[in-house]
Amino acid sequence: MSRKNQSKSEPKIAALYCRLSLEDGRENESISISNQKLLLKDYAEKHGMFQYEYYVDM
Repeated sequence: MSRKNQSKSEPKIAALYCRLSLEDGRENESISISNQKLLLKDYAEKHGMFQYEYYVDM
């Protein structure tokens, strides 16, 4: 959907992107990812973004 056709009442969703370091070496979700999620959530909410989704690159 182009921006011109987007309804003004349609909610926006922020994308919160987390990236796993190759140096971490863990197969499961790392402490690094958990910390990134907390930091990104805090930032988003402080800036009025209450609808968000996490994207994790592992």
